[in-house]
Amino acid sequence: MMKSSFLAALLVLCLVAVACGSDDGDDTENTDSTENTASTVSSSSLAVSGSVTTASPSSASPSSDLSADVQELKLGYILPLTGSLAYLGDAMERGATLAVEEINQVGIQRIDMLAGDSGTNADVANNTADNHLAEGVQGIIGAGASAVSLAIIDKITGVGIPMIAASNTSPTFTTYDDGGLYFRTIASDVLQSRVIADLITEDGARRVAVMYRADAYGKALADASEVSLVDNGLESAGTFALDPEGSTFASEVQEVVASGADAVILIAFSEGGRIIAEMIEAGIGPNEITLYVTAGLATEDLSELVNPDDPSFVQGIRGTRIGESESDEQTFRERFAEFAPGVDDAYAPEAYDAVVIYALAALVAGSNQAEDFAAEINDVTRGGTKCSSYADCAELVMAGEDIDYEGAAGSLDFIDAGEPSVATFDILEFDEAGEIVVVSSRTLRG
Repeated sequence: MMKSSFLAALLVLCLVAVACGSDDGDDTENTDSTENTASTVSSSSLAVSGSVTTASPSSASPSSDLSADVQELKLGYILPLTGSLAYLGDAMERGATLAVEEINQVGIQRIDMLAGDSGTNADVANNTADNHLAEGVQGIIGAGASAVSLAIIDKITGVGIPMIAASNTSPTFTTYDDGGLYFRTIASDVLQSRVIADLITEDGARRVAVMYRADAYGKALADASEVSLVDNGLESAGTFALDPEGSTFASEVQEVVASGADAVILIAFSEGGRIIAEMIEAGIGPNEITLYVTAGLATEDLSELVNPDDPSFVQGIRGTRIGESESDEQTFRERFAEFAPGVDDAYAPEAYDAVVIYALAALVAGSNQAEDFAAEINDVTRGGTKCSSYADCAELVMAGEDIDYEGAAGSLDFIDAGEPSVATFDILEFDEAGEIVVVSSRTLRG
């Protein structure tokens, strides 16, 4: 429950915000903007954390002269700014930064975000986690890879600090003993495996090989995919583990050739570009058999990873990725494109939602202390009045209503394990320009 004195103070702020909402202030020249700061960080190779988005409301903000009464919340992200997931880290960082900017502009709360690199590496992530905890963060966003999150989860949740991950899909987290402090804004791979198995079945394949990155993410998705394929009546051509640090994948590719597969699922990160190039050389590229990629490669950076000189190499590759909610008048992807021109938005909606959920949970709790607001995280995504933006949800909270935040990544409806019970997936295909064409979308419940 929200403390009455805090509610009263915030209600005044909310009314002021509404009254000033018609002002047309322009923040684009503000040299302290979160967008500019985050851009600087994303182009560097940080291995430790530092404050990058201590964003204050602009001069046009309704509460810029009432900052002493604004609820402060210190968060830190541990995202892949370097390493094999760095091609996705920029989007996640920008998504989180966009949320910080939009929340701070409303003026009811102020988010102070600390930067941190996961390096797609347990040692780098542990170092960043140590720095964030020493700085007194009240919540962590990340890590990027499931295996990296598993390497730091006990350290963070063990001291009572919650984590919300934007791209961890391993089913392991559903039953992990995290004390109720680990959450994720992306669905378990159990759901994605069903979508991709249905897609392959509809495409007419009969014998499917699964090539997977040999880590917690890849193994879990490979296992789930094989179960879903068999459930659909398809034949398994085998599963083939890939060393993510390998310099060549020729032997694994030859094993797939020998398997007689007429379709291949590739579960990988940036190393997937080299794997696809070797598959094309071996005669099992997308021109010969149907190749399917999962969320880690379902990005428009894929053509650069395969052959930067010829984007047509990826033409015909099909796959799945998390879709987005269309509930906003201006969709998240449109806003993100304006905020971060030219940046692929893979996992950006999920990172955005992580920040908004933290803010709304703290607002409902009337406290910025982790032990108070962590218990509200699941409930702000389910069971109340639906709202699809921070501003609208905050207004409802201020009016004393229970809320159901409909995220940028879709309807979340967290289960008690702290993850979405429903997810929308894009079915996509790469065209001759190496660009993604969304063919359709499907929504599943766990």
